[in-house]
Amino acid sequence: MKRVVVTGMGLITPIGNNIDEFWENIHAGKVGIGPIRNFDTSLYKAKLSAEVTDFEPKDYMSPKDAKRMDRFSQFAVAAAVQAMNDSGIDMEKEDAYRTGVCIGSGTGSLMGIEREYDKLLEKGPGRIHPLTAPMVLGNMAAANVAMAFGCKGKCIDVVTACATGTNSIGEAFRALQYGEADIILAGGVDSSVSKFGVATFQALTALTVSEDPWQASIPFDRKRDGFVTGEGAGVLVLEELEHALARNAHIYAEIGGYGATCDASHLTAPLEDGSGAAKAMELAIKDAGLMPSDVDYINAHGTSTPMNDKLETMAIKLAFGDYAYKVKINSTKSMIGHLFGAGGAVELITCIKSVNEGYVHQTVGLVDDDPECDLDYTKGSGVYMPVNVAISNSLGFGGHNATLLVKKY
Repeated sequence: MKRVVVTGMGLITPIGNNIDEFWENIHAGKVGIGPIRNFDTSLYKAKLSAEVTDFEPKDYMSPKDAKRMDRFSQFAVAAAVQAMNDSGIDMEKEDAYRTGVCIGSGTGSLMGIEREYDKLLEKGPGRIHPLTAPMVLGNMAAANVAMAFGCKGKCIDVVTACATGTNSIGEAFRALQYGEADIILAGGVDSSVSKFGVATFQALTALTVSEDPWQASIPFDRKRDGFVTGEGAGVLVLEELEHALARNAHIYAEIGGYGATCDASHLTAPLEDGSGAAKAMELAIKDAGLMPSDVDYINAHGTSTPMNDKLETMAIKLAFGDYAYKVKINSTKSMIGHLFGAGGAVELITCIKSVNEGYVHQTVGLVDDDPECDLDYTKGSGVYMPVNVAISNSLGFGGHNATLLVKKY
């Protein structure tokens, strides 16, 4: 099968709206969490979110195009514009039917649905925006990116809840391996910090009730009590190796392996022994032709919920055996909250930057060790170290487990 490399990256996040700003704030341990601004939270127990600030759609698209997109699609196009500019790809020189898009959204536009439903109740059906139906669909992130660049190849929207971004990149990786395309823009996006979105996760008791931004998303800490809703987008340009070399592209890293499983057990809870997530890691490592001891760093799903962090720790032990105590682990969600469909993509970009720079960031907010989470979660400060191989885990509602492996090119 063909080899696949990363030649461009872009993102929109609560701690930075481009790669350089994001990575600078990762080094600084910045936390992009604060009071929810989108709506009145007086009736909510959950008061905090990780929202994108200083985002200007006009920097990436025309005002006319922006008006035809909801916020999540705007994020996706913005991240894709960054990634394509970074890659140096000239679409006039490419076969449009060999250039695809695989960008998933876990929720679509909850904000858009909520906004138009409020209009329906207040003003009647005649006041609904005429483009509401297409604007709120989850696949419109991928569709708008395809339209922005004229990508006429495979264009799909993978939806696996919190694993959406990771599965999207994994399926793009497979398509390139099998020769279905030369280039695929892959990643994930979500923007669901809305009245309804927050209420649904609060009803599950999945959200933190902390009002301290620095002690809200605290993966693997004994006092963790839930995740923080976030928003953002991450897009990577994946390219078949020979195609990238032929145009003398800068190569950030190689996608080495992909593993995906399903717990087939519960709507929201992982398997009690962590075996589903462990198998996804094992498959990704095997796919790359490597051994567990070859992995230097794990970017954990690490949501800061009591159940996830405990069971992901068990899964890492199952997959890595005694070596689990030697590998570096962290959770980027400690700074950016849970970006849902975007999380896996942004976290894979974090892995690639770690491979490039030999730096593993701290898990911010981890202070009080949990005896059931007894691995090395990079507590206190980041670490400079060789990172030749990294994996990124995403575990989604419905039992979806996905792992991507990246390695130094």
